[in-house]
Amino acid sequence: QVQLVESGGGLVQAGGSLRLSCAASGLTFSNYAMGWFRQAPGKESEFVAAINWSGKYTDYADSVKGRFTISRDNAKNTVYLQMNSLKPEDTAVYSCAADRRFSNAARTRGEYDYWGQGTQVTVSS
Repeated sequence: QVQLVESGGGLVQAGGSLRLSCAASGLTFSNYAMGWFRQAPGKESEFVAAINWSGKYTDYADSVKGRFTISRDNAKNTVYLQMNSLKPEDTAVYSCAADRRFSNAARTRGEYDYWGQGTQVTVSS
């Protein structure tokens, strides 16, 4: 049974930082590309960042480029999202996802096979 469990969310002031973690189990983690998506209240889910199996290729939404960094530790079966210079508009539930096409770093939700439950990030102004 595949499980993706996010952690690290919380309340932070604008300009602050958070690091999200997503721990995977039930799959061979290094065989999967990983992504982060977010959904704010009343809005559609949106792509945030993705990383291929080795970590050598990453992709970011324009809205977070230069502020967020995705990384992974295959030995720990964990993917991270370091979020700096946070803005109120970053407030959302952040979810991680796993894509069995390991060389991908996809931007589309439909390309991911497994999803976590999400963690809330709230940025106050």
